[in-house]
Amino acid sequence: MHGPRTVVCLLGLLAPAWAQLIPGGTAIPRTTLPPVVFIDGFQLAGCPATFADTFGIADQVLQSNGEVSLFFSTCSLPPTASIEDLAAAFATFLSGLSYTDGQPVDQVDVVTHSMGGLVLRSYLSGKQNAVGVFQPPAPTHVRKAVFLASPNFGTGIASLFGITHQVNEMASGSSFLFGLDTWNQGTDDLRGVDAVAAAGNAGSGGTGNPAGFDDGVVTLTSASLQFYLPGRTRVIPYCHIDGGGIITVFNLCPAKAPGIADIESATHNSAQIIVSFLGGTSHWQSVGTAADNNPFLSVNGGLIVEARAADDSSLNIDSASAGLPKTALVKKLNTSSDGLAYADLFPAGMVPLNVTSGSLNISTSVTLPPGGTEPYTLKPGPLITRVLPAAAADFPLVLAPGMLIAIYGADFADETASTTGTTFPVQLAGAQVLVSGSAIPLYYASAMQINAVLPDSASDLVQLTVKNGTGQQTVNVYVVAAAPSIFTQDSSGSGPAAALKVSNGTLTLVTADNPLSAGDAVALYATGLGLTAYSNGSNSSLEPAIQQPTVEVAGVNCPVTFAGAAPGSIGLDQINCTIPAGIASSMSAPVVILSGDQFSNTATLAIE
Repeated sequence: MHGPRTVVCLLGLLAPAWAQLIPGGTAIPRTTLPPVVFIDGFQLAGCPATFADTFGIADQVLQSNGEVSLFFSTCSLPPTASIEDLAAAFATFLSGLSYTDGQPVDQVDVVTHSMGGLVLRSYLSGKQNAVGVFQPPAPTHVRKAVFLASPNFGTGIASLFGITHQVNEMASGSSFLFGLDTWNQGTDDLRGVDAVAAAGNAGSGGTGNPAGFDDGVVTLTSASLQFYLPGRTRVIPYCHIDGGGIITVFNLCPAKAPGIADIESATHNSAQIIVSFLGGTSHWQSVGTAADNNPFLSVNGGLIVEARAADDSSLNIDSASAGLPKTALVKKLNTSSDGLAYADLFPAGMVPLNVTSGSLNISTSVTLPPGGTEPYTLKPGPLITRVLPAAAADFPLVLAPGMLIAIYGADFADETASTTGTTFPVQLAGAQVLVSGSAIPLYYASAMQINAVLPDSASDLVQLTVKNGTGQQTVNVYVVAAAPSIFTQDSSGSGPAAALKVSNGTLTLVTADNPLSAGDAVALYATGLGLTAYSNGSNSSLEPAIQQPTVEVAGVNCPVTFAGAAPGSIGLDQINCTIPAGIASSMSAPVVILSGDQFSNTATLAIE
């Protein structure tokens, strides 16, 4: 007798073969949506592995939606390969894809299971085998991504059964994971790829965690994408893989529990999330439970901690502890063989942290948000929390040459590091800033914020260092050709734009009492338009941006008459455009700038 999967597979043979799983090296037919590449996880049972071994009939589910499926197997390299090696192989895989008309495939969607999520993240960040080295691909060629049970912050199972280099990299508290989780300004923004995660909670708690907090292998806090964006994690009642095998033998999941990636029908929760999210509908937001409504993720988080010396050199943590929020109780954190401290389940809130490395003791308090895991660096001396456009906290975390930036330091009033009783406050006061080793001018400096302008030579991934008499710290910042960011009147990055109406040779601030009308010229002030060139080679004070942006007001194109450096200002850009007809009267019409593939923050303009 044929089972349900067999019946579906037989029916699938009657459907157009071009839309099913496309074999490697085969030209791909064009469809309405991009091809979908599936990446499987670590193969405990060994290689080779097939698509159906992990993803069931996911290709046939997508076939009914008119989507083409491809498979990148982690068995494509020997088991001695690192996750970074697999990421490099994935890059080669993408570069070899072409359509039946001979044109290269310029964009794909990706669905990953378990370690496959780390392969994708390593690819997006360009993580190399050498510690601390990243070479992000530009462009990424990835439009959307669905992560199924990805151990973004590790798994305790890997810590117990470290049998290969890949498994060791997935162990909780590994240096591989901390590097991946902090490669861009102390976090991972997934390069802005539109992403969602499915986290399973059908685990039986065999690892000592409460039942319902994991999928038997990966905890909810590790599988969550809270580090990337809130609201992008759905909790569904599945195990890491189908129950009944080794996952049940070790009391990790019930025998009859379904696997989160083993899609047997279009009604499987993961299938619904994949089809909806890739198809651009909102149905995925009602599948399973939001992290905010999950009994564990709504009130708990995870953390992974590294210690560094004042000169930013890495230290091994000998011991670490964290105070339970709103109590006098202290919990000892786990320490890994890589010298990091971590916890998968910890009450969210203000958390006092203490780490010891040799004779150095560092204490601080951090705000642990619920819903996922956060990486923290503890060190004496300067500590950089973020480097943002001075106009707004834009996403993703990209900057542009010539941009006015704001460097923010740790706002931990009680953070101290001590040796032999001497304490060192963590602050940015009296610091100099270096980009790729060269000092740059500062335009504002306080204990918690420095404003500076990125040099025109900054490109791709560069190192930014803050250095003063108490020490230094270096973070990576990613620089693209242009990353527009609009200044607003209250400096919040939202609300009324810092914009001037140009009328009869006079400039007046655009407000609700002084709105714009169709045909009016408006000057928007921003930063991040990128490099400029003198118009026609003259010595004009107007320097247009080499990469010209577009402006939309209430979704309508606002024809640009000038875009470039604002005359007489360093790091400040100006865009002049003419308000088009057809915009409905509104005191808060949205305005946004697009340059290349980078969108600005959304500000508003008063239109009558």
